[in-house]
Amino acid sequence: MKGTEPLLLLLLTSSGSGSRGTQQVILSTSSTNELHYQPGDHVAILPANRKELVEAVLSRLQQCPDPDQPIQVLLLKELHSINGITQTWEPHERLPSASVRELLTRYLDITTPPTSNFLHVLAEYAHDNDERTRLDQLATDPHEYEEWKHFRYPHLSEVLEEFPSVNLDAGLLLTHLPFLGPRFYSISSSPDAHPGEVHVTVAIVQYHTEGGKGPLHYGVCSNFLKEVSPGDHVELFVRSAPSFHLPRDPTMPIIMVGPGTGVAPFRGFWHHRHHAILHKKIPEKVSQMTLFFGCRTREMDLYSEEKEMMKACGVLTHTHLALSREPTLPKTYVQDLLVEVGAEVYRRVVLEKGHFYVCGDCTMAECVYQKLKAIVQEHGRFSDQEVENFMLQMRDENRYHEDIFGITLRTEEIHRQKRESARVRMSSVAQQGPPTPTQAPASAPSLPTPPPRPNTQPTLPTQPTSQEDHAASLPNE
Repeated sequence: MKGTEPLLLLLLTSSGSGSRGTQQVILSTSSTNELHYQPGDHVAILPANRKELVEAVLSRLQQCPDPDQPIQVLLLKELHSINGITQTWEPHERLPSASVRELLTRYLDITTPPTSNFLHVLAEYAHDNDERTRLDQLATDPHEYEEWKHFRYPHLSEVLEEFPSVNLDAGLLLTHLPFLGPRFYSISSSPDAHPGEVHVTVAIVQYHTEGGKGPLHYGVCSNFLKEVSPGDHVELFVRSAPSFHLPRDPTMPIIMVGPGTGVAPFRGFWHHRHHAILHKKIPEKVSQMTLFFGCRTREMDLYSEEKEMMKACGVLTHTHLALSREPTLPKTYVQDLLVEVGAEVYRRVVLEKGHFYVCGDCTMAECVYQKLKAIVQEHGRFSDQEVENFMLQMRDENRYHEDIFGITLRTEEIHRQKRESARVRMSSVAQQGPPTPTQAPASAPSLPTPPPRPNTQPTLPTQPTSQEDHAASLPNE
């Protein structure tokens, strides 16, 4: 599709395995000809905040008009010229004419813990001295802020509950909250095998904060999709992931590693391959296609019947299942299964120059990377430098593909790990010389960064506008 303007798609079905399980969502694209994708691409869903959270925030706003009456948020801007400074009120560039309830529901993020800068703003509106002192401490002490955020992970209404003396102006809040961004999911369907549809495999996120003893929190998008009904419309757009597509040469061996919902793009792969074979778009004798999947118990083995069917018709050559919580079996992870069949992995990846795909959380992806490196070194009898060079070469040749999500570490830990990883990789590159420029490997899906806010004072007009609500527009990815 052109740009990243969201489309409204009809929800066909949504089926899953309970409030804490996984669901498959099928969306109809038959109403538009603009949505095009390939297996491996991402779909961005524009969710809505939960009703009870919106109501809790509305109950704390001061100087708030009728929450269901459309209003236009204005910003005071200054124009500097040779004649002096001119101040004018102008409509907010990214907030449409809509009711306060609609803005808090569909356009603004009220679930992510407030930043230290926003806590500093709240401190200025706290009437209790102790609360003001605590807010200032959180706003100025990075360690204290990280501990508070990691333990409580509070959404906005919980912050306002913790600091009840804060009197928050509606206009101030609407212009200081971050925008509610889209949530990206790997598409789990094939445009050829599932024409007019987009399939998404979604893990339902629900958790208690404060070490499991705090209030129950709900993932914004997964629970939004869980609660929509067939016939409802969902806003979305597609983001291409060209370095996570299937190889153009169907004879190239493929190894896919995807525990949990990391199996999503690979479902699109095997359906796409199956459809191509049935319609003779590729030879019947294609490459080896091996899947390593992991979950806690056999009951959580996603798409088990589909995988067996694909094995029976020769699309999937081998499937390996790692179970980490099965009562009668030792704890096993996908990286352990790679080692068990290390000779086969070495042959496919090194000797036959196959493609290696990883989809899942960052911790698993790093473990898989290290295990693959150890397998290559052991079976190829490579030196430390030779195996580092080979792994870099795989990336340069776009044969090592990663689709990573679910970073949940603290900010300090993330930065430390990134610095260490960059140091090791840069050291390796420096020793072997600059690599040949090629297409970069897939990276974790990331949210678009909003433009910096103007340094202006916000207000709400006293007279509501008559302009109709419209969908939020997003910057280009």
